[in-house]
Order: sequence, then structure tokens, then C-alpha cells
Amino acid sequence: MEISELITKSSSEQRKALLNKEVSAVELTEAVYKRVEETDEKIGAYNFLTKDFALETAGNVDKKIKNGDDLPPLAGIPLALKDNINLKSYPTTASSKILANFVSPYDATVTKKLKANLIPIIGKANLDEFAMGSSNENSAFKIVRNPWNLNKVPGGSSGGSAAAVAAGEATVALGSDTGGSIRLPASYCGLVGLKPTYGRVSRYGLIAFASSLDQIGPITRTVEDAALLLNTIAGHDEKDSTSLNQTPPDYTQDLRKDLKGVKIGYIKELCSEGLADDVSASIEKAINTYKSLGAEIIEISLPLIKYSIAVYYIVATAEASSNLARFDGVKYGFRAKDADTLYDMYVKTRAQGFGDEVKRRIMLGTYALSSGYYDAYYKKAQQLRRLIKNDFDNAFSKVDVLLSPTCPHTAFDIGSKIEDPLSMYLTDIATITANLAGIPAMNVPVSLDKDKMPVGIQLQSDCLNETKLLNVAFKLEEAVQFNYSIPSVTLV
Repeated sequence: MEISELITKSSSEQRKALLNKEVSAVELTEAVYKRVEETDEKIGAYNFLTKDFALETAGNVDKKIKNGDDLPPLAGIPLALKDNINLKSYPTTASSKILANFVSPYDATVTKKLKANLIPIIGKANLDEFAMGSSNENSAFKIVRNPWNLNKVPGGSSGGSAAAVAAGEATVALGSDTGGSIRLPASYCGLVGLKPTYGRVSRYGLIAFASSLDQIGPITRTVEDAALLLNTIAGHDEKDSTSLNQTPPDYTQDLRKDLKGVKIGYIKELCSEGLADDVSASIEKAINTYKSLGAEIIEISLPLIKYSIAVYYIVATAEASSNLARFDGVKYGFRAKDADTLYDMYVKTRAQGFGDEVKRRIMLGTYALSSGYYDAYYKKAQQLRRLIKNDFDNAFSKVDVLLSPTCPHTAFDIGSKIEDPLSMYLTDIATITANLAGIPAMNVPVSLDKDKMPVGIQLQSDCLNETKLLNVAFKLEEAVQFNYSIPSVTLV
């Protein structure tokens, strides 16, 4: 197999080539950088490259292979790291002007785990500013384009991570998911994207958007790759007070189990109205596939899901308002130069440093938390959030896994929604509930639409039940045989 073809394959195929000494880890990493050089000017997946560090890591992998040492499962496999996750001595900007000159003084916990597992980090992937967006058009640096069609969005906010994997500029990636920011780009780019149970993966070293919703997770070409990457990053962390003090299982152990007796519920409210025809067809395809695999299909109603957009955009913006108060130009990051007083410096720094979408969410959140409105908005939203979680608890007393579209439509044209924030927010209608409920959820690609763009379906399971979720996803992937090796990026 030519190395140019190998870089578009799964980690298991790349590992086999490494262990058989058909290719070295350094050669694989250099081939990925060649691919980045050829394609990324058009795609915009990366904010920064970390070539010296990646090649050093790859060299250490080659030494261990030469010595016959045991290697972690993803050693030598090129990875894109979302640019809101700290990598020591390299920029971490969250794709914002206000952090454009910030160099991280420490590693995030997940980054330490990547280093310990000898995974070459190719670079820091572009994103919607502070992870606020569904299209990756909100980056302060450049728009990310979908490798399947350069005129369409890759989804957000982890659009750079997804575009890098889809284009062969990385084999796997880490993103963060606050309301669908892993699953939506995975759906638009034809990839697997997994948001783990809240607290399953440490958030230490992740730049916070909404602390009760944020979670780091994998974006990969296959379900098995997602399981392997989750194995790498999951686990308790004393530095994160919300980290679950439980030993995670081996997420690859049940991938190939049959689905006889497994109960899968399709969410009535998300599988009926407002779907593009190709999305509806993909849902039907997934349901029929599961029936043929021996699973029992049950209709499930989540009656309070209709309130989820309102609840999410109060809770998330309120937490964003609080978290982003620290970016004031005093201790680090961008500082406005033309200020006369301290207050003037605060105002001008934040006005010049934040983009429009970030300002919009800060203002919404500040309003929801303000005196006289807290009970009416934030408190009420948290009460409804609990009731939405109760709906999920009730559903999981009847089924093992829930099925829905990941998004009501496929990737849209760049610029088509940027002037209509409400329309943009509605793209997250199927994904935000998993963050509100804290449950694991993932996208699995199943088909292409009439324009040859990927269509994904979403699977969700109860808290800490990622093994069952991955098993159900793997069997669907195995049955539908979605071709992960395309697209070939059009460089015109």
C-alpha cells in the first residue's frame, strides 16, 4: 500500500504497517505533513503545526519498534488536537484574537495521556471561537471548509479536528463537545464522533465554555478507533473536580458482540418532522439494518425535548458569561493599546478581542444571570434540565440505546446561515440534550445525500454505558460499510 493511501486508513491498518516495518512512524508523520502542505491552504483545518514535537514522538516510536518493545495501541498514529486544549510550550488560542499570543505553560490532562502513549500531535486544530458555533465560520483566524465540498461548512465547533481527519491531515483527533461540537462536524464530514459521559474524560486544561456541559472526546474514521482513543484519554483526574472516580473499562471489549436482545429506541420527536429527505432515509436505513441484526426497535417519546434549545441557550450562555470574565487583558492574552483607564482597558480589550458570536452569548448569559432575571431564566432552565434528564432516565429503563438524526440536514453552504443565529442554533436540536443530561452520544455515518455529502445518525446511551453504545455503533458501521477513505479533496 502506498503511503499516500495509508494516511487515509484507520489506526489499526496504520499500526499493522508500523509493526510489520512496511513504514516507519517518522515516514507516516512526514507523509501527513506533506498532505497538510498540499491541502490545508484550501481547508484551513489547522491554526498551528507542531512538526518538531510530532517527529520527535514518531522517532521514539521507531526506536521502540526497533528494540521490540511493547507499544500502546495508538503509538505513532497522527492526531489533531483542538486548539482549546492545552499543549505545553505551544499556542492555545481557542481561535480567538483575545488569546492570539497566548502560549500554554502546562499540558491538559488528555495531552499528557497522548504524550504518554507516544501519539504524534500534528498541530492545533481550528475551531469556532471559544467553541461557540455550529459551522466553524466563527474562528478569528480563518474559516474551515468541508473536505467533501470546499463550498460547505465542516460543522462546529470542532470543525478543524473533523476536517483534518476527513482530509487525511490526521488519522484521529480530539475535539470538545458542549452541545454537539464533536458529533455535528463528524456528521458533516463522514466520521465517527463520540461525546463521552460527562466526567468520564478530564476537562483539566480545556478552555472552558460551559463547565457543566463541556466534554472532550474522539473524532475518528472508525468506531474501533474511537474506542481506542477513548481508552487512551478516559479516567479519573484529581485536578478536575467533576471527574468521575471510576476505573473505565476497555471500550474495545464488546465491539463485536451480536445485537440479539438489544433494545434500540428511536426518538419520536426527532425522527418525524423537519428532516431533510436524505436524513429521513438514513434513519430508516439504520432502523432496518438494526432489525436485520436482531435488535428490537421501539418508539420512544421524550416530551420535554421541545424545550431543550431554550434550556441549553440559557445554561450555556450563563456559564460562558461567567467563564469568559477572566479574559480582560490584565494577566495574559490580547490587551487593547489605546485605553486611558483600567475600565477603558477592560471595555476595549473585550470589544476588540472577542468576535460577534462570543459577544452575543456573553450578553445573553449576563442578562440571564442578572438581578431580577436569575430565577425567571437560569433557575427555571436548570429545573427544566432536570426534567429533561428524567425523560432520558425513563427512556433508558425501556431501551439500551436511543437513535435519532445527528442533525436535521447535511452540511450547508458557507455563509448561508451566518446572518441568522436562530437558524444556526437549531442545527443543534438533536445533539444538545445529551450534554444537558450528561449522557454519552455519538455520530455514525451511514450514507451520502443527493449532493454526495455524508449523512450521520446519532446514538445515545445511559451514563457510563459507552461499551454498549460503541457495540451498537460498531455493528451498524460493519453492516452499512460507509467508505471512510473518501473524499479526495478538490484543490481548485
